[in-house]
Amino acid sequence: MTIESRTHMSRAARNGMPDVPFATAARTWTLIGFTSFGGAAGQIAMMHRMLVDEKKWIDEPRFLHALNYCTLLPGPEAQQLATYIGWLMHGARGGLYAGLMFVVPGASVMLALSFLYIYGHHLPLIAGLFFGVKTAVIAIVAHAIARIARRAFKSGFYVAMSIVAFALLMFFDAPFPVVVLGAALLGYFGQPRWPDVFGVAAAAPATKAPEGDWSHTVVSVLVWTAVWWAPVGAVALLLGPTHILTELGVFFSKLAMLSFGGAYALLAWLAQDAVAVKGWLTAAEMADGLGLAETTPGPTILVTQHVGFLAAWRAPAPFSPPVAAALGAAITIWATFAPSFLWIFAGAPHVEALRANTRLAAALQAITAVVVGVMSYLAVWFALNLLFAKSGWRDAGWLRWPVADFATVDWMALGLSAIAFVLVMKLHRGLVEVVFVMAALGALAKWAI
Repeated sequence: MTIESRTHMSRAARNGMPDVPFATAARTWTLIGFTSFGGAAGQIAMMHRMLVDEKKWIDEPRFLHALNYCTLLPGPEAQQLATYIGWLMHGARGGLYAGLMFVVPGASVMLALSFLYIYGHHLPLIAGLFFGVKTAVIAIVAHAIARIARRAFKSGFYVAMSIVAFALLMFFDAPFPVVVLGAALLGYFGQPRWPDVFGVAAAAPATKAPEGDWSHTVVSVLVWTAVWWAPVGAVALLLGPTHILTELGVFFSKLAMLSFGGAYALLAWLAQDAVAVKGWLTAAEMADGLGLAETTPGPTILVTQHVGFLAAWRAPAPFSPPVAAALGAAITIWATFAPSFLWIFAGAPHVEALRANTRLAAALQAITAVVVGVMSYLAVWFALNLLFAKSGWRDAGWLRWPVADFATVDWMALGLSAIAFVLVMKLHRGLVEVVFVMAALGALAKWAI
């Protein structure tokens, strides 16, 4: 029995799903792919409005059911939600099309912007545009912190977890994956012992997965693991294990397995490894990448593509820099998003059992709280690197703390960042609008001097 026929049986067994022609659904997924601005929150809201409220292809409980599962996964939850609903409606081809269309338009725009970034950064107008984009970044991160904190801080315990995570990263240089996984383990093993502390209600009886789903799961895991790693393995065989394309494939594959908490939490790991350890790009270039990602449709996690682009540009052999950069962007995007199809196609038949597991719910809640601390660290890190010409860290044994030379403050960057804060936090303007406004102000400021 094929995966497609199994998927159809699973969909039919759920009842209530309308029989929408694949071509009709494909047009809708294409529209979403080209217009899904605003980060994960905006993208999920758009899918809810179009698929639940307007077209009524999926009802509210089932939409939230799918969203809960995708939130448990590493990687971009909005893209995974699109993949899940596409799978629910039309099986494997529906999931593939929905998931790919959620990524491809934004990745194409991001690639064009990265080339513009490389070839145009020396031109005053282009340099001013990117300078303005960069000044919006701290406000964007602060907005994300406030939004997630409202959801995460259900009690003082979660506030304390966030503060501890911030301190571990800021003052002890703790590895990001260790902090996040430690929070997950605390929630998973602590919930049965202290359920009131974690605030997760008792689970409803788990729904048993339909017969045969485990064999389907094994096939899906094998197939999609092979699909995921095939390009990385091919690059390693052709170019060697130390080539930059191989390093990018392995690095972002590892990141895809541990990137709980969304794109902004992931940036903390990138800041530690891609910038500080590997030296693939500078902190300012990382901020530029985040600003560019906010202007494109699709997930904010497309910032990883900019990292892969610049890393390969600077180590192009045996290719020319433009070819190497395009390949670097491609292998990065592949390693970032291919695992999402594995999580959905292998895990979807068992969603009910996962959803009813209070220990997993507590682990997710703990991760969400820790992400607030991680993102606060990221905001400080960006501010040090964007607003001061000279900044760094001072060490004393296991302890470290940030330092900055206030004589080297960039007053123009500080002023534009303040404007961005007002637009985002006080006037509540959309993030895409803010990025474009700040780009224009940056170009004007550079032109004026």
